[in-house]
Amino acid sequence: MSYREGRFWQPDVTVATVVVRDGRLLCVEERSNGQLVINQPAGHLEPDESLVDAAVRETREETGWNVRITHLVGAYQWKAPETRRHYLRFAFAAEAVDQIPGHALDEGIVRALWLTPGELQDLAPRHRSPLVWRTVADFLGGSRHPLALVQQLA
Repeated sequence: MSYREGRFWQPDVTVATVVVRDGRLLCVEERSNGQLVINQPAGHLEPDESLVDAAVRETREETGWNVRITHLVGAYQWKAPETRRHYLRFAFAAEAVDQIPGHALDEGIVRALWLTPGELQDLAPRHRSPLVWRTVADFLGGSRHPLALVQQLA
């Protein structure tokens, strides 16, 4: 039975941010399925939340940094081979505004860290998904689209 025949299907809608400061990328080391993996600040869109607001919130919760979203890097569709879950990820570029002193990181996040692109690439076997490097590679390659492409209608 397919979706068109009445079987319900819905992708996980997620957001991620690429934050660069002094040539380093803001990343998180987190626990996923018992392993320590590397990711951008990222997470699921919540009900009644705009994509941009979700990206700001996830970055703050996972890293303790306030950011200002500047551009859309891209939209990515990916199916995790081990779970077969489908993800629709909206990745944003952001500027670091300030760090929140004493901020407790989100559950599952071990630490926030700033990595050079080379260091992040060297850690590729530990990336949570292929979306991690693809998003950064697109950003480094100049992919920056106006935020007007992402609109929330009331």
